[in-house]
Amino acid sequence: MFYFVIDILGVIAFAISGVLVAMDKKLDLFGVFIIAFVTGVGGGTLRDLLIGNTPVLWMREPIYVYVVIVTVFLAILFRGKLKYLRTSLFLFDTIGIGLYTMLGIEKGLNIGLLPIMCIALGTITACFGGVIRDILCNEIPVIFKTKEIYATACIFGGVSYFLIRKLPFDNAYAYVAAILIIIGARILAVKFKIALPNIYRTDK
Repeated sequence: MFYFVIDILGVIAFAISGVLVAMDKKLDLFGVFIIAFVTGVGGGTLRDLLIGNTPVLWMREPIYVYVVIVTVFLAILFRGKLKYLRTSLFLFDTIGIGLYTMLGIEKGLNIGLLPIMCIALGTITACFGGVIRDILCNEIPVIFKTKEIYATACIFGGVSYFLIRKLPFDNAYAYVAAILIIIGARILAVKFKIALPNIYRTDK
Protein backbone atom coordinates (compact mmCIF):
# COMPACT_ATOMS: atom_id res chain seq x y z
CA MET A 1 0.00 0.00 0.00
CA PHE A 2 2.90 2.37 0.81
CA TYR A 3 4.46 1.96 -2.65
CA PHE A 4 1.05 2.14 -4.34
CA VAL A 5 0.34 5.50 -2.69
CA ILE A 6 3.76 6.80 -3.75
CA ASP A 7 3.08 5.60 -7.30
CA ILE A 8 -0.30 7.35 -7.47
CA LEU A 9 1.18 10.57 -6.05
CA GLY A 10 3.90 10.42 -8.69
CA VAL A 11 1.34 10.02 -11.48
CA ILE A 12 -0.66 12.96 -10.14
CA ALA A 13 2.41 15.21 -9.81
CA PHE A 14 3.65 14.45 -13.31
CA ALA A 15 0.18 14.63 -14.86
CA ILE A 16 -0.29 18.12 -13.39
CA SER A 17 3.07 19.19 -14.81
CA GLY A 18 1.92 17.87 -18.18
CA VAL A 19 -1.34 19.82 -17.94
CA LEU A 20 0.56 23.01 -17.12
CA VAL A 21 2.88 22.65 -20.10
CA ALA A 22 -0.01 21.78 -22.44
CA MET A 23 -2.07 24.77 -21.29
CA ASP A 24 0.97 27.02 -21.64
CA LYS A 25 1.15 25.82 -25.26
CA LYS A 26 -2.62 26.44 -25.63
CA LEU A 27 -3.42 22.89 -26.71
CA ASP A 28 -7.01 21.68 -26.96
CA LEU A 29 -8.60 19.36 -24.40
CA PHE A 30 -7.46 16.19 -26.20
CA GLY A 31 -3.93 17.55 -26.45
CA VAL A 32 -3.90 18.43 -22.76
CA PHE A 33 -4.98 14.90 -21.84
CA ILE A 34 -2.38 13.24 -24.10
CA ILE A 35 0.45 15.38 -22.72
CA ALA A 36 -0.69 14.75 -19.14
CA PHE A 37 -0.98 11.01 -19.81
CA VAL A 38 2.45 10.53 -21.39
CA THR A 39 4.03 12.66 -18.67
CA GLY A 40 2.30 10.70 -15.93
CA VAL A 41 3.02 7.18 -17.18
CA GLY A 42 5.73 7.59 -19.83
CA GLY A 43 8.70 6.94 -17.55
CA GLY A 44 7.01 3.98 -15.89
CA THR A 45 6.09 2.55 -19.29
CA LEU A 46 9.71 2.65 -20.47
CA ARG A 47 10.81 1.13 -17.17
CA ASP A 48 8.40 -1.78 -17.50
CA LEU A 49 9.48 -2.41 -21.09
CA LEU A 50 13.15 -2.47 -20.06
CA ILE A 51 12.59 -5.05 -17.34
CA GLY A 52 10.12 -7.11 -19.37
CA ASN A 53 7.16 -6.32 -17.15
CA THR A 54 4.47 -6.49 -19.82
CA PRO A 55 1.72 -5.59 -20.39
CA VAL A 56 2.92 -2.37 -18.77
CA LEU A 57 1.39 -1.34 -15.45
CA TRP A 58 -1.24 1.13 -16.66
CA MET A 59 -2.61 -1.50 -19.06
CA ARG A 60 -3.01 -4.01 -16.25
CA GLU A 61 -4.24 -1.51 -13.66
CA PRO A 62 -6.73 0.95 -15.22
CA ILE A 63 -6.75 3.02 -12.02
CA TYR A 64 -3.72 4.88 -13.40
CA VAL A 65 -5.72 5.98 -16.44
CA TYR A 66 -8.59 7.07 -14.19
CA VAL A 67 -6.20 9.02 -11.98
CA VAL A 68 -4.84 10.90 -14.99
CA ILE A 69 -8.36 11.69 -16.24
CA VAL A 70 -9.45 13.03 -12.85
CA THR A 71 -6.19 14.96 -12.44
CA VAL A 72 -6.60 16.62 -15.85
CA PHE A 73 -10.19 17.57 -15.06
CA LEU A 74 -9.30 19.07 -11.65
CA ALA A 75 -6.18 20.84 -12.94
CA ILE A 76 -8.20 22.51 -15.70
CA LEU A 77 -11.06 23.32 -13.32
CA PHE A 78 -8.71 24.97 -10.84
CA ARG A 79 -6.24 26.39 -13.35
CA GLY A 80 -6.86 29.81 -11.89
CA LYS A 81 -5.30 28.60 -8.65
CA LEU A 82 -2.22 27.56 -10.63
CA LYS A 83 -1.67 30.99 -12.15
CA TYR A 84 2.05 30.94 -11.51
CA LEU A 85 2.55 28.28 -14.16
CA ARG A 86 6.33 28.12 -14.16
CA THR A 87 6.55 27.91 -10.37
CA SER A 88 3.81 25.29 -10.28
CA LEU A 89 5.40 23.29 -13.11
CA PHE A 90 8.75 23.28 -11.35
CA LEU A 91 7.19 22.20 -8.05
CA PHE A 92 5.12 19.31 -9.44
CA ASP A 93 7.90 18.20 -11.76
CA THR A 94 10.34 18.13 -8.83
CA ILE A 95 7.95 16.16 -6.61
CA GLY A 96 7.38 13.77 -9.51
CA ILE A 97 11.06 12.96 -10.07
CA GLY A 98 11.54 12.35 -6.35
CA LEU A 99 8.67 9.87 -6.16
CA TYR A 100 9.37 8.13 -9.46
CA THR A 101 13.10 7.71 -8.89
CA MET A 102 12.43 5.63 -5.83
CA LEU A 103 9.68 3.64 -7.52
CA GLY A 104 12.09 2.70 -10.29
CA ILE A 105 14.76 1.72 -7.77
CA GLU A 106 12.27 -0.43 -5.90
CA LYS A 107 11.28 -2.20 -9.12
CA GLY A 108 14.94 -2.91 -9.80
CA LEU A 109 15.49 -4.30 -6.32
CA ASN A 110 12.45 -6.55 -6.66
CA ILE A 111 13.99 -8.30 -9.67
CA GLY A 112 17.47 -8.48 -8.17
CA LEU A 113 19.31 -5.80 -10.14
CA LEU A 114 22.59 -4.35 -8.88
CA PRO A 115 22.36 -0.96 -7.10
CA ILE A 116 23.88 0.91 -10.05
CA MET A 117 21.29 -0.61 -12.38
CA CYS A 118 18.52 0.21 -9.92
CA ILE A 119 19.64 3.84 -9.84
CA ALA A 120 19.70 3.94 -13.66
CA LEU A 121 16.22 2.43 -13.76
CA GLY A 122 14.98 4.95 -11.20
CA THR A 123 16.43 7.85 -13.17
CA ILE A 124 14.81 6.61 -16.38
CA THR A 125 11.47 6.22 -14.59
CA ALA A 126 11.70 9.75 -13.22
CA CYS A 127 12.97 11.59 -16.27
CA PHE A 128 11.58 10.12 -19.45
CA GLY A 129 7.93 11.06 -18.94
CA GLY A 130 9.13 14.67 -18.88
CA VAL A 131 11.38 14.06 -21.89
CA ILE A 132 8.42 12.80 -23.94
CA ARG A 133 6.29 15.72 -22.70
CA ASP A 134 8.86 18.33 -23.73
CA ILE A 135 9.54 16.73 -27.13
CA LEU A 136 5.81 16.63 -27.95
CA CYS A 137 5.52 20.28 -26.88
CA ASN A 138 8.52 21.28 -29.03
CA GLU A 139 10.77 22.10 -26.08
CA ILE A 140 14.32 21.05 -25.28
CA PRO A 141 13.83 18.44 -22.51
CA VAL A 142 14.82 19.73 -19.08
CA ILE A 143 17.12 16.74 -18.59
CA PHE A 144 19.30 17.96 -21.49
CA LYS A 145 19.56 21.63 -20.52
CA THR A 146 23.03 22.67 -19.40
CA LYS A 147 21.73 24.95 -16.65
CA GLU A 148 19.49 22.41 -14.94
CA ILE A 149 20.24 19.82 -12.25
CA TYR A 150 17.63 17.17 -13.01
CA ALA A 151 18.82 13.63 -13.63
CA THR A 152 21.79 14.36 -11.38
CA ALA A 153 19.41 14.92 -8.47
CA CYS A 154 17.82 11.53 -9.14
CA ILE A 155 21.22 9.82 -9.17
CA PHE A 156 22.27 11.61 -5.99
CA GLY A 157 19.05 10.56 -4.25
CA GLY A 158 19.47 6.97 -5.45
CA VAL A 159 23.02 6.77 -4.11
CA SER A 160 21.83 8.30 -0.82
CA TYR A 161 19.12 5.65 -0.56
CA PHE A 162 21.57 2.76 -0.75
CA LEU A 163 23.84 4.44 1.79
CA ILE A 164 20.98 5.12 4.22
CA ARG A 165 19.83 1.50 3.89
CA LYS A 166 23.05 0.45 5.60
CA LEU A 167 22.04 2.35 8.74
CA PRO A 168 19.93 0.67 11.45
CA PHE A 169 16.65 2.23 10.30
CA ASP A 170 13.49 0.79 8.80
CA ASN A 171 13.70 0.71 5.00
CA ALA A 172 10.65 2.98 4.71
CA TYR A 173 12.60 5.80 6.41
CA ALA A 174 15.42 5.42 3.88
CA TYR A 175 12.84 5.49 1.08
CA VAL A 176 11.19 8.71 2.29
CA ALA A 177 14.56 10.31 3.08
CA ALA A 178 15.80 9.65 -0.44
CA ILE A 179 12.67 11.23 -1.93
CA LEU A 180 13.20 14.33 0.19
CA ILE A 181 16.89 14.44 -0.77
CA ILE A 182 16.03 14.40 -4.47
CA ILE A 183 13.41 17.13 -4.08
CA GLY A 184 15.71 19.19 -1.85
CA ALA A 185 18.70 18.79 -4.17
CA ARG A 186 16.75 20.04 -7.17
CA ILE A 187 15.20 22.98 -5.31
CA LEU A 188 18.55 24.06 -3.87
CA ALA A 189 20.29 23.65 -7.23
CA VAL A 190 17.77 25.95 -8.91
CA LYS A 191 17.67 28.43 -6.04
CA PHE A 192 21.45 28.79 -5.86
CA LYS A 193 22.04 28.26 -9.60
CA ILE A 194 24.10 25.12 -9.11
CA ALA A 195 24.78 23.29 -12.37
CA LEU A 196 27.16 20.77 -13.86
CA PRO A 197 30.33 22.22 -15.45
CA ASN A 198 29.75 23.74 -18.86
CA ILE A 199 31.85 21.97 -21.52
CA TYR A 200 31.25 24.69 -24.11
CA ARG A 201 33.43 27.72 -24.57
CA THR A 202 31.77 31.00 -23.66
CA ASP A 203 34.40 33.35 -25.05
CA LYS A 204 33.04 33.36 -28.61
